[in-house]
Amino acid sequence: MVYRDLGNTGVRLSPLGFGMMRLPSDERVVTKMVRDAIDAGVNYIDTAYCYLDGKSESITGRVLSDGYRDKIYLATKCPVWLIEKDTDFDRILNEQLKRLKTEQIDFYLLHSLNKSSWENVKKFGLLEKMKEAREQGKICYLGFSFHDTYDLFQEIVDSFDEWDFCQIQLNYLDTKYQAGIKGMKYAAEKGLGVIVMEPLRGGYLANVPQTIQDIFGKSKTPIEGAFDFLWDMPEVGTVLSGMSTQAQVDENIKYAERSSVGMLSEDDKKIIEAVTKEFKKMGTVPCTGCSYCNICPKKIAIPQSFAAYNSALLEDNFEQAKHQYVDWVPRFGALPSNCISCHKCEEICPQHIKISEYMHKIHEFFQE
Repeated sequence: MVYRDLGNTGVRLSPLGFGMMRLPSDERVVTKMVRDAIDAGVNYIDTAYCYLDGKSESITGRVLSDGYRDKIYLATKCPVWLIEKDTDFDRILNEQLKRLKTEQIDFYLLHSLNKSSWENVKKFGLLEKMKEAREQGKICYLGFSFHDTYDLFQEIVDSFDEWDFCQIQLNYLDTKYQAGIKGMKYAAEKGLGVIVMEPLRGGYLANVPQTIQDIFGKSKTPIEGAFDFLWDMPEVGTVLSGMSTQAQVDENIKYAERSSVGMLSEDDKKIIEAVTKEFKKMGTVPCTGCSYCNICPKKIAIPQSFAAYNSALLEDNFEQAKHQYVDWVPRFGALPSNCISCHKCEEICPQHIKISEYMHKIHEFFQE
């Protein structure tokens, strides 16, 4: 494994990081997957307070027993939207340390900052609280993950001289979305390390229609092409992947081991450009399947409904997609026809999707 510098931290990370959000239900399988990745050289493990309905940190703590904690850098996140009083930050951090079975969290992030949550950061003085936690030895490197406009990203970067790193959504479709490549370069110029999330947009860039596969041809798989696009850039410290099968772990490690800065040829770049143009013709919903919208009071299976709708657009097979909508989506919750347009899901959606509008649109689409 060839390691990469993370900004000015002095830390060198594996090009592939393991995201603990999309895990299989069998913890024995999870343990083998994560430990195999670490044994192969992966040294960055990323989790969060709310992942897997609050179970991810505890699973991570158990997986990293038997000496594996000492082999990696551990990252987790403070759920800023849950901070309602001055004591919440310390209470949550202490709970996280206990869940993770560790005395110090290497990389600590303010989770999913946007305009609303940034106001919460300022209201409760969370930047100072992070500094205090670092002085107490509970956390080491200070950072934030981000889902909003570039202007807000720049404001957050400039507001605090002690940021060590940031985590942004980036892939070849989202180069100008949210922080984008412009934000990546701005953070790197300021000395921040850059962690990339959603390299495959929740699997959207992995399970591609045949037209996209044909453009990639036999040179690279769509997954390899998406990762290589990111690893080509010197500003990228590591790329997180929410791996959920052993096969994904093995495949991604293989790609990571042959990655390098400047690895894309001119032909590679032309292929990515052509794939991007083809994808943008399709008009799909930019859902990454993060499931934050599971707070829906009507228990609507929002990510699964988006998946069925996107399938209809991508595969050009309406009957198959309708079968997915009618028979598969209800296994996870209610259908979009139950939407009451309360907009609670939209308040927390990292992609800022107008979910209620889409719920009615999807219902009508499949009914017609």
